[in-house]
Amino acid sequence: MMFLTKEEEKIYNGEYGEVLETCMNLLVSLGDIYGAEKLIPISSAQVSGVSYKTIGEKGLEFLKDISSSNVKVSVPTTLNPAGMDLTNYEKLGFPKKFAKKQLEIIKCFKRMDIELGCTCTPYLSGNVPLFGSHISWAESSAVAYANSVIGARTNREGGPSALASAIIGKTPYYGYHLDENRLPTHIVEVEANITKSSDYGALGSIVGRIVKNGVPYFKFKKLDINNVSSYKSYKLKALGAALAASGGVALYHIENITPEANIVLKRIEKIEGNNCNIEKITITEDDIKNEYESLNSAECPDLICIGCPHCSLEEIKEVVDFILKNNLNKNNKFKCDLWICTSIYIKSISDRMGYTEIIENAGGKIVCDTCMVVAPIEDMDYKNIATNSGKAAKYLPNFCNSNVIYGDIIEILKKGL
Repeated sequence: MMFLTKEEEKIYNGEYGEVLETCMNLLVSLGDIYGAEKLIPISSAQVSGVSYKTIGEKGLEFLKDISSSNVKVSVPTTLNPAGMDLTNYEKLGFPKKFAKKQLEIIKCFKRMDIELGCTCTPYLSGNVPLFGSHISWAESSAVAYANSVIGARTNREGGPSALASAIIGKTPYYGYHLDENRLPTHIVEVEANITKSSDYGALGSIVGRIVKNGVPYFKFKKLDINNVSSYKSYKLKALGAALAASGGVALYHIENITPEANIVLKRIEKIEGNNCNIEKITITEDDIKNEYESLNSAECPDLICIGCPHCSLEEIKEVVDFILKNNLNKNNKFKCDLWICTSIYIKSISDRMGYTEIIENAGGKIVCDTCMVVAPIEDMDYKNIATNSGKAAKYLPNFCNSNVIYGDIIEILKKGL
């Protein structure tokens, strides 16, 4: 059984109201299941379970019950993508019935003082935890990024547990909050030349399938650590997202790059020196090529969708550069729909930079608050989706009944010419 402070016991016993009691009971039950010794304070939370497509009527009723008590979150808390652009849903053609339900969900979160940024990349929008800090995040790609690239500590929370942590301000002390669980379970020797974000997505798709919920340690044979462009943050974002979607990876390390890689390296060398079992995986050029082929199931897109996880400004700039290079404008537009999915924060900068206008003149849309996976695109006459996301390529066939055209940003944009 977990140790609880006197104050925590009061909450657990219902002395501060039914909602806090429910939240504390959820956290204690989770801690008991995983052998946590106590609860620990968190510096931030990130809550999933926002799209009406994913939580449905039962999820909406749960949120109504929680939010009706006027309980507020006790730590800075951001929200995962919703099922539609909360501002431009009518212009984009989202179903009216769906929109009504989605707005009800958003009202519930607003009552709890949760920031309505609706993004899977909170670390690009101000929710940036410190190295080693304990957090409670739920979105799988954000969890992988926070643990791996930032070096914060979170388990892969569910929507209800992250919300409970946000309200209580604490999380059970187990899993990736502990040093011993952040050590590698697999060494991945990458012989392939990984350069594009879609290469990282394909790599993550392969490795996630093999290691499942393990902790891979990547050794890139052809990666020049002095060439920062080869491992930019949005490429690591793509890697973590695909690892989490294909398997259950919440933490990975890359030799000489990610912040804990050198810390765990000594442990790896000790394991290898003692001839202990640590599985080794080799990824070749053929493996990456075959993964591209397996992720592709269509040729001509109805929709090109970039931004799963949400686009950084740098990725939007890549789209803009393509548009300008190919002289796309009001008289020469893309032949299919184009969505650039990002947060409202990044879009505001894109507006100021003139990027949004360039994209819209070429027939594209910058879509906030959502992405193709959690949006009801199957009800919007989109069947063949071109994406640069290994995560989306994994989810689209099952979640949206979609065919997939998978490739790097430039490759899939060419499909729309």
